[in-house]
Amino acid sequence: MVTEDGTGRANQKRRTRVAIVGACRDIIRSGAPVTMPDVAKVALVSEATAYRYYPDLVSLLNEALVGLWPSPAEALGPVAGSSDPAERVAFACEFLLRGVLAYQGAVRAVISATITHSELAVVRPGIRFGLIDEALAPFSNTLAITDPPALAQLKRDLAGVISAEAFFSLTDLAGLTPGEAIASLVRTATTVTQAALTQDPRPAAAGPADPPGVSRGRSLGWERC
Repeated sequence: MVTEDGTGRANQKRRTRVAIVGACRDIIRSGAPVTMPDVAKVALVSEATAYRYYPDLVSLLNEALVGLWPSPAEALGPVAGSSDPAERVAFACEFLLRGVLAYQGAVRAVISATITHSELAVVRPGIRFGLIDEALAPFSNTLAITDPPALAQLKRDLAGVISAEAFFSLTDLAGLTPGEAIASLVRTATTVTQAALTQDPRPAAAGPADPPGVSRGRSLGWERC
C-alpha cells in the first residue's frame, strides 16, 4: 500500500525530473552551450540534485532530445514519394545538418563528453544512422540483395559525411559559413550516393601490378580517396 507521504515523494521526484528535462530542452532550443550547472540553474535545483537524476550530461541530453527530433520517416516526409536515393540522401543530409546548427550547443556538448569519456559513446544519439537508413530505403530491393557489403560500405561512407563532426570541421577549421558547409556536405553525400548507383557490377579488368607498398583494397564499385 502506498502511503500519502510515499505518493507525495514520488510526485515530487517526477516534478523534479520534468523540470530538469524541460530546462535542458529550453537551453537546447536556444542553441546555447548546454552544461549541467546551467540546466540546474534554469530548473531551480542544485547541481547535485541534477546529477542524482542524471549521472552524466549525455544521458540527460538523450532524454531531452526525445521529441525535438522527428522520426526518420517523418523527417523525410517531403521526399517520401521519391525513389531516387541520391535525392533522398541530399535531403537527409541537409535536414540533419540544419538540426545540428539549430541545436549546436547540445551537439557540441555530446561530442565533447564522448571524446573525454569514451565509455559514454555507446549512449550517444545516433540520429544520422536512422536518417541514412530511411534515405537508402529504395535500395532495399536492389543493392541490398545484389551486394549487401557495398550497401553497408555506402552507409558507413555517408555516416562520415552526414555528421556534426564534418559540419564543425568545415565551419570551425575551414572557415566556411554554416550555409556553405551544409551545401558542401550535401554535394559530397550526393556524389557518394550517385557513384554507388552507377557502379559497374562486372568484375574489373586486370590492370598493371601495383607498385610495392601500395594496396588498392577491395573494390566497392566507386573510386575512394
